[in-house]
Amino acid sequence: MIRAIGLALSLSIAFAAMPAWAQVKVPPGNRNAEQPAIPGGSASRTRAMATTYEGKYQRVMRLFRQDDALRSKIRQVSALYGLDPVHMAGAIVGEHTYNVDAYDRLQTYYVKAVSYLTTSFQFGHGGELVGAFVERPQFSECDKFLGDSYDLWACRERVWDGKFRGQMVDGTSFPDNRFGAVFFQPFYAGQTFGIGQLNPLTALQMSDMVHKVSGLPRLDASDPQAVYRTIMDPDLTLAYVAATLKTSIDAYRQIAGFDISDNPGVTSTLYNIGSPEERARRLKRENDQRRASGQSPRLPQENYYGWLINDRIDDLKALF
Repeated sequence: MIRAIGLALSLSIAFAAMPAWAQVKVPPGNRNAEQPAIPGGSASRTRAMATTYEGKYQRVMRLFRQDDALRSKIRQVSALYGLDPVHMAGAIVGEHTYNVDAYDRLQTYYVKAVSYLTTSFQFGHGGELVGAFVERPQFSECDKFLGDSYDLWACRERVWDGKFRGQMVDGTSFPDNRFGAVFFQPFYAGQTFGIGQLNPLTALQMSDMVHKVSGLPRLDASDPQAVYRTIMDPDLTLAYVAATLKTSIDAYRQIAGFDISDNPGVTSTLYNIGSPEERARRLKRENDQRRASGQSPRLPQENYYGWLINDRIDDLKALF
């Protein structure tokens, strides 16, 4: 209790004194004393697989401990993106603890990746390909982002939420669901793939950064087989995991004034829930209001997924 009061007081003083461009360093560890509630969907998947969260955690940790090549790849990719490798390990461990079980061998991911090259499917909804859909006039405001895959697809996602999701447009009723779930999951809803459990829309958003930093070919929504192969192949997808984490760290530093690079639980949380820029804006608005009323700022907090990563941080650090 005394430590918590001291932290709140020091943060309040820091926020009051700092210039607009400065950042507050988010300390390691969890802000919540107990793990936040785990969503029912995660519990249902775990029961269906006749396993437990602890069992899945130990399985993915066993994969890390036994696979020197995987740990080496993560070190190399993390260095390229300026990350501590624990951030990448945390994101992967969280996904395989609360989403799906990890495969026992890395080789299985390579085999799965090749299988998508011969599978026929498209990104679309109701017979309309996503490439044609985003040519509708409602998306014209996004044209200014054509040179930046992250801002482009983030804009298109905002337009979907504001002008199509759950609405009747031009005689067509659109589902009340996420853009990624409606247009980018041709097999079943809620799909994520590969060791990083990425979804195709996230991969498309990160395409330009990965091309610039890692030199990998840009992805295109008109070639969904290449997108799926990329998120299944560990040699390719790890760069996208790193880019996603880097994007979250940059968003919180530039928008909300927080440096979260020492807290893998927070970066893992953002990896899990997505939309880091919008969440950073919300946190900034809230803290602007708190500061105006003389309150201490609210730090970025971990969810159930990130809480586990901070709770088991010693296990993860021991991998590297």
